[in-house]
Amino acid sequence: MAADDYQLLLHLGFIVITAATFAFVGKLIRMPTIVGYILAGVVLGPLLKLIEIDDSLDLISELGIALLLFLVGLELSFEKIKDLGRVALILGGCQVLLTAIGGTLVAYSMGFGLIEAIFLGGTVTFSSTVVVIKLLDQKGVMNRLYARISVALFLAQDIVVIGALTVLTGFGGSEPLTPMEMAINFSQAFGGMALLLTLALIAARYLLPKPFAWAARSPDTVFIWALCWCFLVVMLAHQLHLSVEIGAFLAGIAIAQLPIHEDLHRRLHPLMAFFIAVFLVTLGIKMNLSSFSRVWPAALGLSAFVLLIKPIIVFNILARIRFSEYTAFQTAIATGQVSEFAFILLALGATTGLIGADIVALGGLVGIITIALSSYLIIHSEALYRLFARTGVLRIFRAKQEDDVEALRHRKAHSIIVGMNALGREIVQQLTQRGERVLAIDTDPNKLEGLGTADILIGNVEYQSVVEEIGLREAKIVVSALQIEDTNHMLAYRCRSAGVPCAIHAFDMSVIDDLLDLDTTYLMMPAADGVVQQRKLMQQEGVFEG
Repeated sequence: MAADDYQLLLHLGFIVITAATFAFVGKLIRMPTIVGYILAGVVLGPLLKLIEIDDSLDLISELGIALLLFLVGLELSFEKIKDLGRVALILGGCQVLLTAIGGTLVAYSMGFGLIEAIFLGGTVTFSSTVVVIKLLDQKGVMNRLYARISVALFLAQDIVVIGALTVLTGFGGSEPLTPMEMAINFSQAFGGMALLLTLALIAARYLLPKPFAWAARSPDTVFIWALCWCFLVVMLAHQLHLSVEIGAFLAGIAIAQLPIHEDLHRRLHPLMAFFIAVFLVTLGIKMNLSSFSRVWPAALGLSAFVLLIKPIIVFNILARIRFSEYTAFQTAIATGQVSEFAFILLALGATTGLIGADIVALGGLVGIITIALSSYLIIHSEALYRLFARTGVLRIFRAKQEDDVEALRHRKAHSIIVGMNALGREIVQQLTQRGERVLAIDTDPNKLEGLGTADILIGNVEYQSVVEEIGLREAKIVVSALQIEDTNHMLAYRCRSAGVPCAIHAFDMSVIDDLLDLDTTYLMMPAADGVVQQRKLMQQEGVFEG
């Protein structure tokens, strides 16, 4: 093994081990893992000097950013946010404009030059889609209205920041450009951006659906195909002289329009968690502590703007468009941090020679402070709202006091049928004909077609996130028609732990003993008993009414 390769493996080992250690310690003291990862980087880099960012780590960091932005784009499903399109447009437009102006004025009043102030204004404008989605998902509130508004706002911000990245691409390298050269670069950048976006949306409509529907039959295949698509678009972006980040983001948007996108997001989630850790640790490693002594007063001022003024701006906008005090408060709290896009913008600004290293260090310090404090605020936002509501201070914003109507997808007293083979489809059809609430699950979207009134979900029940989404603990019964032994065992175990009756397909005599050891409520042996006999047995046991 070459010395450079060994050094890279050693550095990655340090990053993973230190990140895991800080995450574990953070859990003990209730510190958000995001904060732990940044502190791990600070320890590895500026404090102990065990790792310095070289070309190899830079490449991995850039790859991580590309995959993170691919996952961010994967959230931009037009179907998911169509009911909040107007809110995203109004809130996103007003918030970005007001925060950018306010942040620029604050930075300019601190003595920074106009260009530096504009970059710092952009830094404080955008909130972190990745960080907030991770925290809201951790709280289990992703189906709440304020979470959906937050996601819609962040996606609107992401679209704006992609435009900003395109502008920076137009500046080219660090060498000064003539006005004509700059005009040509801008034309190429925006022309390439428009072309790539058009191609991505056309592919989402006509090219991708059938191949990905076929690939969905195999979890490994769809995973690899998604990454293949991501890198294809990234390479095309490179050919069009666009940044890797733009290509990855647009690749994610294309797949977000497919029915498979939610299941794919779940499959990619472990990869996202890894690259979030690497990204945040390397961010900490890059921190220049010697610069902090010069920029910390400005960092505190800008952090106060992000944590206080930006949420107030969001609260006011939502109150004006008639959202409740609770929804406005929770959404506002979610915006109080700096986005991962901000670091990309600052890095590109430094590359083009528009800003210096001190501005990059300042932006990084603001990021550490705001991400750390915002993580605590988001996790404890319910208690914070009750505290502020008791004092009556929120009434000065004149938000409506009535709760917003939330169409929560809360499943209860439903029957979960896993595996849409012939047996599974027959069970679904019989239960829906009896008026039962049925949720049908399969990894293949084609098998979920033509199931009448049954609710459907593309997913794999081996993922804990799917188990939480299907409301397993609230189910009347869980039925597995699968002929996959390990999955059936896991499902039987989870049903036993949740105290929910389950019926498992005993497709072979060899699996019966293991299923009985797991206290499986019903064993389905259609070849011997038939679906009708199984249904009668469940009626006798009181699972379904006669």
